[in-house]
Amino acid sequence: MSSTPLPGIGVRYDLTTRERRRLSVIAHRDGGRTLSAYRKEDPDACALSTRLTAEEAEALVDALMPSHHTPNLLSTTELGLVAERIELASASYWNGRVLGETRMRTETGASIVAVLRRSGAIPSPAPDFRLAGGDILIVIGTREGVDTAAAILGRE
Repeated sequence: MSSTPLPGIGVRYDLTTRERRRLSVIAHRDGGRTLSAYRKEDPDACALSTRLTAEEAEALVDALMPSHHTPNLLSTTELGLVAERIELASASYWNGRVLGETRMRTETGASIVAVLRRSGAIPSPAPDFRLAGGDILIVIGTREGVDTAAAILGRE
């Protein structure tokens, strides 16, 4: 994706899709957006252009990327694996307990591959790593495994 400042108007963002379709969005200074799609056979010929209010643009973003997928969802691969950020609440049963006690991999098939803490990132935490409220755990597994891991970690 590339961006181009449009003085007095806003910024234009251009994207070429995997199918070689050109799309652009102009982010107007007033919060509105103009969404344009160009013809495949002639990428300079506009096939659709529509002006959206800020509220309409927000609704479109929600439709394209539902809030239940962001900001926690990090990635999805063709293998059906997802990586998600799961915050450990201070009221969590696991606050102060060691990671191995969760039996995460055994119970869910998902793995905790890193912990983000105010003091920094802890990659590949060992089973004796002590969890703390406010930790953000990076969990990788199947969608079902990660959902089960979130339920386990949410236990109070």
